[in-house]
Amino acid sequence: MNRSFAVWLCWLFGSLSLLGEDRPNVILFIADDVSWDDYGCYGNTAARTPNIDRLASNGIRFDQAYLTASSCSPSRASIVTGRYPHNNGKAAELHLPIAANLPWFPEILRESGYYTALSGKNHMSVDPQLGRQAGARPKAFDLIDSGNGPGNSGGHAHWVQILADRPQEQPFFFWFAAHDAHRAWDADKQWDENKYGPMHSPQTVRVPDFLVDDNATRLDLASYYNEVTRFDYYIGQVVTELERQKQLDNTLLLVLADNGRPFPRAKTRLHDSGMRTGLVAHWPKGITQNGIAPNLVSAIDLAPTILAAAGLSAVPTMQGVELQPIFANPVAQVRRYAFSEHNWHDYEAHGRSVRDGHFLYIQNHRPSAAWQGPADSVRSPSHQALQARRDAGQLSVAQADIFLTPRPTEELYLVAADPDQLHNLIADPQYAKDAQRLREVLATWSRETADSIPDTISGDYFDRESGDRLKIENEAYRGTTPGEDLEAWKANSPGPR
Repeated sequence: MNRSFAVWLCWLFGSLSLLGEDRPNVILFIADDVSWDDYGCYGNTAARTPNIDRLASNGIRFDQAYLTASSCSPSRASIVTGRYPHNNGKAAELHLPIAANLPWFPEILRESGYYTALSGKNHMSVDPQLGRQAGARPKAFDLIDSGNGPGNSGGHAHWVQILADRPQEQPFFFWFAAHDAHRAWDADKQWDENKYGPMHSPQTVRVPDFLVDDNATRLDLASYYNEVTRFDYYIGQVVTELERQKQLDNTLLLVLADNGRPFPRAKTRLHDSGMRTGLVAHWPKGITQNGIAPNLVSAIDLAPTILAAAGLSAVPTMQGVELQPIFANPVAQVRRYAFSEHNWHDYEAHGRSVRDGHFLYIQNHRPSAAWQGPADSVRSPSHQALQARRDAGQLSVAQADIFLTPRPTEELYLVAADPDQLHNLIADPQYAKDAQRLREVLATWSRETADSIPDTISGDYFDRESGDRLKIENEAYRGTTPGEDLEAWKANSPGPR
């Protein structure tokens, strides 16, 4: 028997002896491409999210929850393994698989007796080569379902049915992942006013300072808001079914997104508009004090938190921390730092950031290229409006940042005073000590987690101006992923926390 697998079995059966009879259920709701401030409970008065808002008012709203990547599959890989993107092998980059030696928390739940299901967007796979060991990885999900049905391609068509049809004798874990609000907008074509209410009006949307406030952008944002509201509706339907089954009190509900909205200066960015996520936790039996959690948490903290809720210990590969202290006291502090990565997502990139609850510090190792956003954003009406303003020489400072080249190699922001991170303090002598402190923290994290900047990383696969696919055969644009040269998929150190 493979030695590491034998150790894992010993850990599993040791943990099983600690389990009580009334283990909680867990449902993880993941939106696709939704920024933290596009929910009502986070202050957006234009977007309608009554069900998420209700969960937040009767649970915990996390105000400094950060993702490890503002990119779909690397972010989801981090959540499911509890590890940083570069520590997941090839999965550091979009559309690539997770190293085979790494446990997923749903497989641990399933091995301990949970019924597990994934419905909606998956975007996670196991590498057939990297980290491969004797025998296959344990199965993570009893059921994998696309989540689509007649008149609903949003990934949530079967959520309620899966909950209704579950085995009654087992606790359950459901990974409910919407396609909302990924481009192209399908909610508009599938809108049911009896379910979702009226469509959002372009006149009432909130236009960020870094976008152009014109009719095309407002229409684009209104369609995006419709997707957010549809996601919220199906969360409400699941909550209603939990109430019918008398399971709501014993179910830990977590609501978050994989990255920021699919608009310029959001998705793929290390700034808050891309990396900060709305995170809501609701669990009447397990959260002893409701409220607002003001301190840092990371997406890699969800895996050990969910395992702890089930009476299981985190496996040694997981780099996150448990959030249970916050469930008892919302103002509890569980970590000093949150780290994030910007790796290849349609375009060549390598950036790193660290937050300490006050400052955001960013390093950019490809400063010659703009951070204009992913290809689907580049093709959007919102980006085209910015291009027109650029060509006319009419961009504001916030808007011009989308096209900025070269970019700064370092950035420093005082987040509370500069929520959009538009005023770079890196050259301000008043903050030189803060910059040096965070520079050293990031260097320590990079070293201890075996991060790297390979000589040849993945290059552009789309045109930066049009968003059209380049004529590149096969996988010729792919290079060495960060940490691959240092075998970072074998490194378990979390670095500073």
